[in-house]
Amino acid sequence: MRLPIIKLLTEFIEEKDSDFVLETIETLEALTELPSLKDEELDVIGELISNMYGAIEVANSIEQGTPKKDAMNQFMQRVLGSIDK
Repeated sequence: MRLPIIKLLTEFIEEKDSDFVLETIETLEALTELPSLKDEELDVIGELISNMYGAIEVANSIEQGTPKKDAMNQFMQRVLGSIDK
């Protein structure tokens, strides 16, 4: 996951709507079913999907009243914590 991408997508969600990102995730998930995709291409799509889900989580946290910086930091701490386990 890349924090700058999640930050940008979170701002996009704030300006527009999370539905745009959710529809993009559905489209990317459908693309992963294509048998001719190479492993590197699947990795890139997977990274994009995970960043988008991360941005949605951060945006939801912000909507619930968490300050933006705190929401980003809490999300990244959860991600890093899950990697350490």
